[in-house]
Amino acid sequence: MELKEKAGALLKIAALNEGAKEYILNNPELFKLLLKAAKRYIGGEKMEEALATAKRINDKGLPTSLEFMGESTRSVEESELVTQHFLDLINKVKEEKINSIVSLDLSHIGLAIDKDLAYNNLVLLAESAHKKDIEIVISAEGVDRTDDIINTYCKISPDFSNVGITLQAYLNRTPKDLERVLNETQGKIRIVKGAFAVPPGHAVERGKHLDDLYINYIETLFLKNRRCSIATHHNKIQNRVKELIEQYDVPKSKYEFEMLLGIQEDLLNETYKEGYSCRQYIVYGDEWYLYMCNRIAENPDNLFQAMVDIMS
Repeated sequence: MELKEKAGALLKIAALNEGAKEYILNNPELFKLLLKAAKRYIGGEKMEEALATAKRINDKGLPTSLEFMGESTRSVEESELVTQHFLDLINKVKEEKINSIVSLDLSHIGLAIDKDLAYNNLVLLAESAHKKDIEIVISAEGVDRTDDIINTYCKISPDFSNVGITLQAYLNRTPKDLERVLNETQGKIRIVKGAFAVPPGHAVERGKHLDDLYINYIETLFLKNRRCSIATHHNKIQNRVKELIEQYDVPKSKYEFEMLLGIQEDLLNETYKEGYSCRQYIVYGDEWYLYMCNRIAENPDNLFQAMVDIMS
């Protein structure tokens, strides 16, 4: 393992260290420095900041996805507050005529407390979003929650075509999950590579085999005429997917290249200028520490950029 890869792996471990996180976030000087690095990857700490970021991106012609990030809620009251926040976000997106979908973690609206609680909260959001012609996409989480996430999605999808799901290409279980989702649901399917730590034997390591799996999943979605999101920054994968789009004459309404704020934005802009359907993913909120660490760790070169941001 190269030095940069080791640095990325260590950063992921540090991100999960609650003691380190608490120390950094409660130290005014360290907090200020790290927030400078985080601002590259987040739309702001407040909803208003994220909406302004989305408008700026819309002005360039790109639609967005907005996610209020946060850790698993641990009480019914907290899950209700978060659900209300998402309801407010949906209302604001409609009122301010922002071209955006909404993404969320089911654990953020109560999945870690009770499956029915999360489902009921999701129904509230789906109903509100449906009335406003806004799409919701359920984000991926750790493999220990995948069953509950898939089950919840399959339960709600027959009533709400505006709700989509995220599947992780690196999980060994994904072929069966994809087959089930294709048979039982109707919403958009977002494919990500997957970045959560998993027990041995549960996932494919990064490399050519995973890249091929990812491309095969997208090709399956094209052949099934299913709306999908190609959520990757991998240039070679994108180029192969573009070939498939031309091969199958896939209409722009059936796919989108979805990329994260602050990561390879030149690639997103280039893809958009080439005439492909694109979307920029914006997260916001004050729980940015883990998200920032993971973004930097995914590509160790981002560590150097973070140092530049901190020193600027």
